[in-house]
Amino acid sequence: MNIITLILFIAGFVLLVVGAEILVKGASQLALVAGVSPLVIGLTIVAYCTSAPELAVALQSSYDGQADIALGNIVGSNIANILLILGISATMLPLVVSRQLVRLDVPLMIGISFLLLFMSWDGQLGRFDGSILLAGAIAYTLFTIIQSRKENQEIRDQDTPQTKYRQSRTSLQKIVTQLGL
Repeated sequence: MNIITLILFIAGFVLLVVGAEILVKGASQLALVAGVSPLVIGLTIVAYCTSAPELAVALQSSYDGQADIALGNIVGSNIANILLILGISATMLPLVVSRQLVRLDVPLMIGISFLLLFMSWDGQLGRFDGSILLAGAIAYTLFTIIQSRKENQEIRDQDTPQTKYRQSRTSLQKIVTQLGL
């Protein structure tokens, strides 16, 4: 490996880490401004942004007549995200799992996997299948955003002085932890 390739690899990795940090901060700000939970932003905006390269690979592979690459990329990416990315993340720092994720999103993900299995049983995914999947993505995104806004409004309506005390105490704990005190 020559030195230029190594430098480009390291620079690309640094840009990837910096870009990820910007994406996370921007997503957190968007959640606050939009009045939805960070989970919803992760399930929608962040998920779509990080899936953009997969979309490019899938489209190019399909145009080149390499449907196996397109499907393999998508299925392989989902497997890697669950096993590898969640596995590494959870071993580094335990992940808090929300009720919505357990009750709705994970079962939906499993159901969609079975839907893909059913749709591809005949050996192809056609325009009708794609239209169903696309309509499902739109419906899921809208449902998730609307549901989160309702829940956030209910939480704001129930905001008690005790809740505000707990929130300020948690903020103080975060500041003290970050300062290393």
